Amino acid sequence: MIDRTSPAGAGNLPAAVTSFVGRRQEIGEVRKLLGAARLVTLTGVGGVGKTRLAIETGAEASSAFADGVWLVDLAPVRQPELVAQAIVTSLGIPDQSTRPPAEQLVDHLARRQALILLDNCEHLVDACAVLTDRLLRGCARVRVLATSRQVLGIVGEHVYQVPPLSVPEPADAPPAEALDRYESVRLLTDRATAIRPGFAVSNTNHAAVVRLCARLDGIPLAIELAASRLRSLPLSEVADRLEDRFALLTGGSPAALPRQRTLRALIDWSHELCSAEERRLWARLSVFAGGFDLAAAEGVCADDRLPRTQIMDLVDHLVAQSVVQAVEHDGQVRYRMLETIREYGWDRLAASGEDKALRTRHQEFFGDLADRIAATWYGPGQEEGLARLRADHRNLAAALEWSISNGPAKQALSLVAALRHHWCADGFLSEGRRWLDRILDLPGPPQPERTTALWVAGWVMLQQGDYDGAEARLAECEKLAAELGDEMAPYMALSLRGTAALFRGHLSEALDCFEAASAGLTGMGHTGGTLFTDFQAAIAHAHAGGQRAAEKGERAIALSEELGERWTRSYALYALGLHAWAHGELDSANGLARAGLQIQRGFNDHVGTAVLIELLAWIAASKKEFDRAARLLGAIGSIWRAIGTSLSAFGPHLDHHHARCERQVLHALRAEVWEAALTEGGRMDHDRAIAYALDGPTATRPVVAPAAAGEVLTRREHEVAALVAEGLSNRQIAESLVLSPRTVDGHVERILAKLGFASRAQVAAWVAASGTR
Repeated sequence: MIDRTSPAGAGNLPAAVTSFVGRRQEIGEVRKLLGAARLVTLTGVGGVGKTRLAIETGAEASSAFADGVWLVDLAPVRQPELVAQAIVTSLGIPDQSTRPPAEQLVDHLARRQALILLDNCEHLVDACAVLTDRLLRGCARVRVLATSRQVLGIVGEHVYQVPPLSVPEPADAPPAEALDRYESVRLLTDRATAIRPGFAVSNTNHAAVVRLCARLDGIPLAIELAASRLRSLPLSEVADRLEDRFALLTGGSPAALPRQRTLRALIDWSHELCSAEERRLWARLSVFAGGFDLAAAEGVCADDRLPRTQIMDLVDHLVAQSVVQAVEHDGQVRYRMLETIREYGWDRLAASGEDKALRTRHQEFFGDLADRIAATWYGPGQEEGLARLRADHRNLAAALEWSISNGPAKQALSLVAALRHHWCADGFLSEGRRWLDRILDLPGPPQPERTTALWVAGWVMLQQGDYDGAEARLAECEKLAAELGDEMAPYMALSLRGTAALFRGHLSEALDCFEAASAGLTGMGHTGGTLFTDFQAAIAHAHAGGQRAAEKGERAIALSEELGERWTRSYALYALGLHAWAHGELDSANGLARAGLQIQRGFNDHVGTAVLIELLAWIAASKKEFDRAARLLGAIGSIWRAIGTSLSAFGPHLDHHHARCERQVLHALRAEVWEAALTEGGRMDHDRAIAYALDGPTATRPVVAPAAAGEVLTRREHEVAALVAEGLSNRQIAESLVLSPRTVDGHVERILAKLGFASRAQVAAWVAASGTR
């Protein structure tokens, strides 16, 4: 079903690759409930279409939620304590701080107007209920639409029982040309047409269509599975075979088959119609959490009984039978199974006795993937490597969980350390900290894998501002490395001791550590470690004011270009830009900072983005571009709040420059212009902040002082602007003010033109600054 995700900041609803049939009444009823209640739970049997109804309702209601509609698939989540983390990940909240995920979530959503779709809650009902209650109490403008076979059972919950699609009565069915009034018939026709382009309901197949839809009780998944059989069987034979199957289940009584067993019968039939190899693959694919690609299917599921050369064709066959769904995103094809289908496959896998072996192969496959990305990190393909890890984030979590509970500690240590760039450069810092702490607490003898995990833990903790904890981990790393004869780990620990000194503001100590670590790593031929150390040395030299900043930064860039890597280069460019700005070379500084930020655009590194935008704000203020500097400062504040930390965590020198920049801008701008620009910048998310910092005036219009703008708006335009600021759509504004939608469209166009704005968000910022609400 998923084709792509929405841009950051607009939600993450998947775009459908199959048409949505019917449900107009249900969407209207659920939207009405959402207007009256802050928690609505869609219940119903498996396969009745709860997820699709939630997504379509969310899409239609999206204009009412200024901060997006967000889908959280809880099907792959097995531990109740991981529910909050799953929501944090789905919402794209930067996971940097030391706070618990639930606390991060409430803080992130406290001032936002968003709709959260919690999908597949039934196996985590208690955890979902507790967290949902906390969200609704702490986030006044958040609403939750849940899907579950069980209600959550908390105060304020409104339950909506999702009915099956409408079906014709066999004894009183209308003629063929009138059957499309029934949603089940329209769905069957739509899916059948995709398989057989000439298919249509006619007098010839009328009886079979009616019989099939009625016997499937209007369950969408059952109809889709039955439609897939039309590749090889005529419609009448599909209907006949289903009748025979249901007769076996009910002893011949047509009224005795519950809807849940109807679906089970369809899945059983689909399973039996698969070849032995397809059945085996179906079961083995259930080991994946949150989807998989062809390489993973081959790597985990292939063996002597299921040769690798057959996997691609078998996956295609399962897609054709609606067992597996193909998903295209950013030009890459991935696959997923609906939870009902996956659960069926898992039951078969467990019954076969292969479940433990498959979990182990799954863990080994993703361990090897993480090892390859870590080993080749300082080279081409960093963005692609991180994108792959993000796509398989849930599989990686499942692999870590299995390695903790079923393997020697060294497997868990190796995997959690290999994921270091996923934790530190990809927005999953807090989650990485939790896995590292948990795995480093595992009992076991001293082993080389532990030394690496210890310095990785130190790196994570430093970025969270936990300097004392980091230094304790680094000391343990150095001690264990000496015992085991590990020559490289002490130099990485020494490099990170330099980082700790830099963040504490002890520049001389930092430079000594970086110098010694760089020499040692270079002597060992560890070019990645040298590059990691040298870019930090360049930053320290830039703060110290010496000329060696340029030397170190240029050396890091030259090595980066030689290796073909980009992430470290962005930080080296930052160091050179910082040095140039400090020496008054503003055009050079601007070009260097923009080049670094352009690289960061391909990553998910919120800290790297923030420090580069911070530098661009300082440069703008130095160039007397005070409007731009104010917007950038607003965007920076938003990014730091989202990360859950502050600029001061990365050194007092940065804090000093930030405060000086703020004073410059405040002195230059009128208070109301400063507040409007700051508010506008604060509404930018990570991607929009980068776009504005790089594109400048093309990303937004000049700020209009509230007093001046207020003089040109009419009374009615003021009313409309206030409702725009509340997040209402034009249609909702029309209903509130008893105007026609066309009239409201005109008002909004004139408001944007008069204020010189390009977006509704800018109008909202202006309303907030002017206090006209």
